[in-house]
Amino acid sequence: MITTVLVANRGEIACRIVRTCRELGIRTVAVHSDADADALHTRMADAAVRLPGEAPAATYLRGDLIVQAALAAGADAVHPGYGFLSENAGFARAVREAGPTWIGPPPEAIEAMASKTRAKKLMGLEPLTAVTADDLPVLVKAAAGGGGRGMRIVRELADLDAALTAARAEALSAFGDDEVFVEPYLEDGRHVEVQILADTHGTVWALGTRDCSLQRRHQKVIEEAPAPGLTAELTASLGEMARQAARAVDYVGAGTVEFLVADGRAHFLEMNTRLQVEHPVTEAVFGIDLVALQLRVAEGAALDAEPPRARGHAIEARLYAEDPARDWAPQTGTLHRLAVPDVRLDTGYADGDTIGVHYDPLLAKAVAHAPTRAEAIRRLAAALERAEIHGPVTNRELLVRSLRHEEFGAARMDTGFYERHLPALTEPAPDPYAPLAAALADACGRSRFGGWRNLPSQPQTKRYRMAGEEHEVRYRHTRTGLAADGVRVVHADSRLVVLEVDGVRRKCAVARYGDQVHVGPTALTVLPRFPEPAADHAPGSLLAPMPGTVVRVAEGLAVGAAVRAGEPLLWLEAMKMEHTITAPAAGTLTALHAVPGRQVEVGALLAVVQSPE
Repeated sequence: MITTVLVANRGEIACRIVRTCRELGIRTVAVHSDADADALHTRMADAAVRLPGEAPAATYLRGDLIVQAALAAGADAVHPGYGFLSENAGFARAVREAGPTWIGPPPEAIEAMASKTRAKKLMGLEPLTAVTADDLPVLVKAAAGGGGRGMRIVRELADLDAALTAARAEALSAFGDDEVFVEPYLEDGRHVEVQILADTHGTVWALGTRDCSLQRRHQKVIEEAPAPGLTAELTASLGEMARQAARAVDYVGAGTVEFLVADGRAHFLEMNTRLQVEHPVTEAVFGIDLVALQLRVAEGAALDAEPPRARGHAIEARLYAEDPARDWAPQTGTLHRLAVPDVRLDTGYADGDTIGVHYDPLLAKAVAHAPTRAEAIRRLAAALERAEIHGPVTNRELLVRSLRHEEFGAARMDTGFYERHLPALTEPAPDPYAPLAAALADACGRSRFGGWRNLPSQPQTKRYRMAGEEHEVRYRHTRTGLAADGVRVVHADSRLVVLEVDGVRRKCAVARYGDQVHVGPTALTVLPRFPEPAADHAPGSLLAPMPGTVVRVAEGLAVGAAVRAGEPLLWLEAMKMEHTITAPAAGTLTALHAVPGRQVEVGALLAVVQSPE
């Protein structure tokens, strides 16, 4: 029997494993980088072991250090979670050789399927060995790992070499393996997958289908189970292909077989030999705990001959600290408040935690389960709309709008959904009464004497930035309380303002953290009464759009070089993703401050491109 599990991961999956182990009476050991010394998974576990350093390559990707940690802490099992070393056969073998139970598939199965090129050959498929214009568009893809890293769409043959170089660099950074391959890219395909679970006695469950078509940067954003709109025949065929893939490699434990479905046909993509981020929707529909089942399988228990019966529909939305309107730029800072009502919330953060630059920007997964798909959509959208998410910019509004989009409601989405609809989905639509509510709440939080005026008619003013625009609001202290033109103030205190507009009462929950104010889902910044002079940057200055690390500079780039508009000049890595910095216009590079390996803060000057007069 397993008594102590070392969790070789971080974030929400580590917290999830710890919770399940606690329910089963199993002790847990967390490993943590220096950046995660006070992270939620570290605080939740019964014991913790430090991995010196901050970057994944020096910490969570160091299998030797993790094995040492397991032995030092007396763990008799290791759970890899997903990402990092979860699909590393060498790590699985090292754990087994050291003594602890490996909670995952055999190393041989990982080796057979972890490389997408080997997996395709096992399924009788071959990647493209040469690309011509007739093959376009194509997808350059990392052979190892997942999560959308090391992937590039190529629509022009002239862009292929650059895409291969970028994908190799990103794959090496994320997975320690720079092998990439090329396959046809289906523009209107749906991403459908099958959850499998296999024991050591020959039983393989195919736990229905999931649709993961809504993706950004090839990473999933919204997932659901079962995949809607599939015929019974196609669903049965997907399940059988998934079981065949598992049996072909003597699979044990949880895994996922992924397909691209187009024109009623399924095209095999890969097999992930681990849990997936989206596994909670399968758990909700089948009423199971996949982590608990992984543990039981690892202990040698047999699965029932048939899986439980599926019930209802479940949808999961991934809440990211990112700005979809700015090319999905990741965000950092303090997460003051995170509360999503009435749905399951898997998260690796608690109120007051810091969102750093070293890891994926996933904050949480919100999951709604209901008897029908329409009800699940409605529940999840409403929960996210009512959520309190105070801190850096997130994709919350994008999620709500995506769930309520007509295409999604009609199950007509595909992997090109955001390419078609992103501008409309990110169009600012802030609450016009949010600045007034913020000002009234602030006035209530200060001394009434501070708001007194010798001239009763003279209004007080406050200025805010909301959705990139400045707003000035005016209000007055009267004998009967606070007042504003055109609005009746029904109630006002430092946390709740109730306004009556055209006979309709509007409740505005207000929270303030320094100069940041949240009024319901709307975020505002308090503008100073006397603003400081803005930093003066020369025209053509390229500023870091996010905090991160300069990973490389374009080959041969030097001051004095002529550059084309849109030409890639350098690459930043932030939160496990690469971001390309391009020339804003044709001109001459007159300054280059970016150096590979240099860490930069948001707004740091990277380079200057001077355009001809």
